[in-house]
Amino acid sequence: MKLSAAQTQLLEQLGSDAQRGLTTDQAAARREQAGSFNVVDPPINCPSWICCLLPCIKHIPSMKAFAQVKPEDAEVLRNGKWIRYEASSLVKGDIIKLEEGDIVPADCVVLTVDSENDLVVDCRCVAGEDKPRSASAAAATTTGSTTVKPIQLFLGGHTAQGSATAVVTATGSNTLLASLIRENRFPPKDNGGMVAAADNVQYATVGADEEVGISLMGREQHPSDGAPATGEFR
Repeated sequence: MKLSAAQTQLLEQLGSDAQRGLTTDQAAARREQAGSFNVVDPPINCPSWICCLLPCIKHIPSMKAFAQVKPEDAEVLRNGKWIRYEASSLVKGDIIKLEEGDIVPADCVVLTVDSENDLVVDCRCVAGEDKPRSASAAAATTTGSTTVKPIQLFLGGHTAQGSATAVVTATGSNTLLASLIRENRFPPKDNGGMVAAADNVQYATVGADEEVGISLMGREQHPSDGAPATGEFR
């Protein structure tokens, strides 16, 4: 499936290749530069020995909710080959594959969708959104396009249907989930304002379908960390 101008621009800005992904050396260098792994601190971040002594901590609602959105592994395109790694090894610019049943392992933007089924990702457990986020190859074909709308997805979302490839735009402490935890806004409450945080990522279009850009977190900070939401691509 062909990439849109917006998706191509995004890959260029992230220094990534949709066909080969990052090399092992590139990923290692980016991880070293970031100084951290793709790990989000839990709502109650205590030493492991305390958690062992007080196992009830794991049963606190926020900790139970966190356990449901914590990814374990991810299928990553490295050196031109698809390999399953621990989710903590992901870096910005990694090309990942999402399939039904997967937990989204990092904040990412959809690049392609399997033509047989629409991609449906439930972000309710992270952002409190009433409706799942979806992308359809069939819809693109119907409108005469050969590209898929570059939907933004968030670490912790649940892939309810379909399969797709996506590029990682934020990891660890720079993800929406980490921001919400820091702001004591996780787990989301029903219609509790979390949708506004997620909707800071918007799409601008020209004509019927042409995507003209993607709102990137170039400052290594998510919009919910206090950055103004312009609703424009940059």
